[in-house]
Amino acid sequence: MKKLAAGNWKMNGTAASLSEVAALVQAQPAPVCEMLLCPPATLVASMAATAKGTALHVGGQDCHAKASGAHTGDISAAMLRDAGASHVILGHSERRADHNETDAQVLAKAEAAIAAGLIAVVCIGETEAERDAGRTLDVVGTQLHGSVPAGATAANLVIAYEPVWAIGTGRTPTIPEIAEVHAFLRARLTARIGEQAAGVRLLYGGSVKPSNAAEIFAVPHVDGALVGGASLKASDFGAIVAALSAA
Repeated sequence: MKKLAAGNWKMNGTAASLSEVAALVQAQPAPVCEMLLCPPATLVASMAATAKGTALHVGGQDCHAKASGAHTGDISAAMLRDAGASHVILGHSERRADHNETDAQVLAKAEAAIAAGLIAVVCIGETEAERDAGRTLDVVGTQLHGSVPAGATAANLVIAYEPVWAIGTGRTPTIPEIAEVHAFLRARLTARIGEQAAGVRLLYGGSVKPSNAAEIFAVPHVDGALVGGASLKASDFGAIVAALSAA
């Protein structure tokens, strides 16, 4: 299994931001792990062109469950693939909260992404209230079962565990808490898709930064990270890539 450092630019970045991509691939020409950046849809094609021939993969931040049709403002998985994307983030907590996305909708999008030849990066995670109520494993287990296609494989699926309360807050779960969730997810994923689960990358996300990356990457079943703000700067993301490559 090759570990994965993935960056989610969210609603940030313009054409000028591609200078950070050039700096990243220059600083990390051949990392031991895989690198992925998911910019806004407006930058997917241009970032893919900038990254062509390098070790960097490019992905989208969402896709529609339909291949085409009257869905103004939406983007299909085939369109992302055509623009040069190899991955797509699905079910991020901000999509689930801001757009009321359900597990069933995330599942449909994941099926569409896989059918179009993309790797689906499916996000799951509990809120602070759910954590405080002791429901973390119930919540992430339900999301995993409802969002992951039964026929998914290690080649077309990545799972990102992002506790909602840790995203962009500077807070992270304790190392034992991360270890508990990732071990649980590996077991539940095995029940969902069988032996393929052993090769599916399980990423941790939520305030990952250069200062805590190495400690997080030492946790069993943490196969990389989904990084938010720290992925916007080549120096920060490059340091996280270096930490993962050394793990």
